[in-house]
Formats: sequence, structure tokens, C-alpha cells
Amino acid sequence: MVRAPLLVDVVSDVVCPWCYIGKRKLETALSRLRADEPGLAPTVRWHPFELNPDLPVEGMPRAAYLENKFGGKTRAAEIYARVRAVGAEVGIAFAFDRIARQPNTRDAHRLVAWAQQRGDAGALVERLFRAYFIEGVWIGERNLLAALAADCGLPREEAQAALASNACRAEVEAEYREAQEAGISGVPFFIFNGCTAVSGAHDPDALLEAIAAARANA
Repeated sequence: MVRAPLLVDVVSDVVCPWCYIGKRKLETALSRLRADEPGLAPTVRWHPFELNPDLPVEGMPRAAYLENKFGGKTRAAEIYARVRAVGAEVGIAFAFDRIARQPNTRDAHRLVAWAQQRGDAGALVERLFRAYFIEGVWIGERNLLAALAADCGLPREEAQAALASNACRAEVEAEYREAQEAGISGVPFFIFNGCTAVSGAHDPDALLEAIAAARANA
């Protein structure tokens, strides 16, 4: 029996902690699936979503952002306590205190789109998440973004040139509009084989159920 292939489209933002958690849970689900089907090679595509599209290009101080979004650090700490706990369950040691500035993520999404044109962007997405949430790297700065691309084996100078130009800007803006028009208001958002969608950082079992349903419809 020939099993149906698997295409996974992930809509996410690199400053969304639940998207990082969702990525880990997706990886676990796909690992379990490959263990059952050794020949399976899922294709994962990354799509942009901006949680804070109105942030200025230079971003804003993290303290001011937390005040605007949550009413201050105290309330933010209460909310992030749960995120830390769930993150720890999937091996992510969130270090929110290291984040000094809230970035505009348009350039980060452009970099992911540029990398995806060259092949699999998964390593870069992981590097961006880790840089922001664990290392406190300012991912709104183009030279630092290019350095993160180089960490993943991508040519740094070409990444810098892409970011300095309008490369992938139209594509990222169009995909973000399409996500909004499709009714996607929260991330992560997973679409399996273009037909079965899951919103949120659900556990691997739930993702595997959705994958099975999508492949049954192939």
C-alpha cells in the first residue's frame, strides 16, 4: 500500500512563544510518523504572520511593549509563567528577561522566505526562535539576521544583500494579507495537505490525528 505524501504549511511569527512550542510539538509528531513510515519525507513550508504589524521598523523597548500589551511586567510575568512551564515540557528554556527590545519581524520573515526559495528554511526558523527567546538576540537588525543565516550554512553576504534590497517583501506582505483574508487571527496555524487545519500549539497526538485525516482525503 502506497501511503499519501505529506505537506505541512505552518503560519507563524518568530516572536510568538507558542509558535516555538508548536514547532517542537510538530517535530515530535513528524518524528513519530517517520518511525512508523521510514520512507516518509514530509515537506514543511513556513509562512509569515505578524503579531505586531504596526511596530516601527526599529521596534520598541521591551518594557514599553509589555506595558502596552499586558499592562506591565507583573501581568506579563504571570502570563509567561505558563509559557515557561509548557516550554520546559518540550525542551525550550525561555529566557524572556534577556529580551531588551521588541522587534518588527518583517525582515525576519523576508529572510525566511529568501531561505525557503533556496531550499528548506526549517533550520533558519529554529535559529531565529532560539536567538530571540533563549539568547536575547535583537532579530530586528539586518546584520544580525544575516549572521543567523550564516549560522545555518547560508551565505552571509547574499543574505545581507537580500535584506538590503526589496527581496521577498512583496511575497511576505501578500502572504500575510492572505492569512488575514483566510480568517487566521492566531498562530501557530498548521495546514496539512492543504485541507486539514489546526490552530494552536496542540500536542503531537492531536496533530497526528489531523495528519491522518488530511492524508485520508488525498
